[in-house]
Amino acid sequence: MKRHIPILGLLGLLALGCSESSRQVSEAEQEAATADSTNLQPALQSITAESLLAHTTTLSSDAFEGRAPGSVGEDSTVAYLTRHFKQLGLQPGNPDGTYVQNVPMFGYTPSPKATITANGKNIPLSFPNDYVALTRRYVESVDLNNSDMVFVGYGVVAPEYGWDDYKGLDVKGKTIVMLVNDPPVEDPQNPGQLDSTMFGGKAMTYYGRWTYKYEIAAEKGAAAAIIIHETGPAGYPYEVISGSHSREGVEIVTPDKNMNRAEVEAWITEPKARELFTALGNDFDKLKEAAKKKDFKPVPLKATASFNIKNKLREVQSQNVIAKLEGSDPKLKDEYVIYTAHWDHLGKDPNLQGDQIYNGAQDNATGTAALLELAKAFSKMETKPKRSILFLAVTAEEKGLLGSKYYASSNPLYPLAKTVAVINMDVLNAYGPTEDVVVVGFGNSTLEDVLAEEAKSQNRRIVPEATPEVGSFYRSDHFEFAKQGVPALYASSGVIARNQPADYVKKWKENYTTNDYHKPSDEVRDDWNLEGAVEDLQLFLRVGYRVANTEASPEWKEGTEFKAKREETLSRAAASN
Repeated sequence: MKRHIPILGLLGLLALGCSESSRQVSEAEQEAATADSTNLQPALQSITAESLLAHTTTLSSDAFEGRAPGSVGEDSTVAYLTRHFKQLGLQPGNPDGTYVQNVPMFGYTPSPKATITANGKNIPLSFPNDYVALTRRYVESVDLNNSDMVFVGYGVVAPEYGWDDYKGLDVKGKTIVMLVNDPPVEDPQNPGQLDSTMFGGKAMTYYGRWTYKYEIAAEKGAAAAIIIHETGPAGYPYEVISGSHSREGVEIVTPDKNMNRAEVEAWITEPKARELFTALGNDFDKLKEAAKKKDFKPVPLKATASFNIKNKLREVQSQNVIAKLEGSDPKLKDEYVIYTAHWDHLGKDPNLQGDQIYNGAQDNATGTAALLELAKAFSKMETKPKRSILFLAVTAEEKGLLGSKYYASSNPLYPLAKTVAVINMDVLNAYGPTEDVVVVGFGNSTLEDVLAEEAKSQNRRIVPEATPEVGSFYRSDHFEFAKQGVPALYASSGVIARNQPADYVKKWKENYTTNDYHKPSDEVRDDWNLEGAVEDLQLFLRVGYRVANTEASPEWKEGTEFKAKREETLSRAAASN
């Protein structure tokens, strides 16, 4: 005989069962959350302002001589990082059993002479006050004589935007002159506003980076490429250019010894460029305005450029430093979350009067110290994350992201298809806690969604960067991973300081950029407050820990320029398995 249960009774039983199931799930989730919290607390508490300051002070001391690649400062830095990774019990990050990855490079010290002749008149050029010029070819000298000059606007070829600044002009053997950044295209429906459908609107794309401009110049066969430096659009003063490129630079050695590069890569100051254009009877502002439009055509200049560059060359064996915390899950430990920071700075300049050492305290002794703090924090966890964690201190960021480029583009120690995320740290907050967190490259990946959720635990919120037009996303080491499709996060302290005036952070950053950035004065200061940096590192720890323990991997969001590359990488990896 069948037992008939009244419908209300059935619903009651179902509700009871659902309630019981929900309670079990809730209890399981609560237990997991409690276990995570218990596991995280020792790690979070191990990150301190005192320890962060101690590492930063040592790394930016005069004894490290500015941490230039290929110098005694590199030797000291690599030894310091290796020693501390070992003390923390971390495994060597290189599968060969060491904590280093050799990065073969060469050093070049340019001694340039340049002459521009406009309408038969020489435009006087003083190195490095008016210009800098170098060659990244592995050659002892370059002689370029009377090369015809052409103004090519922003020097951009972007088919997806229907944009071509060259318009088919043959520039082989010529000297091209370009403006910084993307073309700022005006919205035809909203005069005075940028067109959001062109080059990211206000936000810079890779087309705006100087690296791209030199790459396309070489591709087009130009003999020399000159970028007109403008402080406003670039986001940093000309002294950053002259300080970096008026003495020894380094470059990765390629099989063709970099002969695929243009012979000469140069910058010129805006005042000197205006002087040149005036001598030619051209209006700089009118040409710049014309370059903002799709129908712009290259303007041959009645001028020639001559360059003589003597190169003092030396082989440089530089190193990335890498340590590994192996994951605890047999199924996931062969996937990786990478924390990155560049250990290098600008070294020592014996030609300077007074202080000759570019100590690079904020840039980037703080980020390097942060890497050690996070390594310490993860080592404190009783239960290690499911995925493995890599701590990667890269070389030669200041010379064009060379250490990260070497790793990500051609020599990854671990498969990029198995690298689920990169979290980058470059110039930590020294001005105290903030209510917000700035995401550089806002809207790119789901990593920032994780960041937003974890920031709530600190009563903070994430915000976009205020000046996306300066292209900060393309100026630090995570970018080389992003170019290869690896989801990357680059975040920093916000702009609203706790218990400070509204413009406190703005003034601090402006003062740093103007007075200390890439200058010998970037040293540890008595007025630093690293509590905000500690809060940031605790947040980055939470993000990395959560990503390392979540089955699903971070992804690029729709419409981002890196999504297709990631899908290609994953598809290729799946096909090979």
